[in-house]
Amino acid sequence: MQEVGEVLHRARSGRLIVRLERRVEPGSILLDPKGRKAAKVVELIGPVSKPYASAAPLTERADTGKQGRKLFLG
Repeated sequence: MQEVGEVLHRARSGRLIVRLERRVEPGSILLDPKGRKAAKVVELIGPVSKPYASAAPLTERADTGKQGRKLFLG
């Protein structure tokens, strides 16, 4: 698994805002540290040099949207 970034916060819409360290494509599935599906990238936002992702959670687990949670690409 490759680390792609960390959760900054959960937006009012319910989506996770993720600070990206690596390029991902919309539609990519992000995994939690245990390898479970956590979120799906809906869109990329922010500057091209340091993008953010808006991702829809795929689970109701409370720890998925926890600030600072690392997310991975499988």
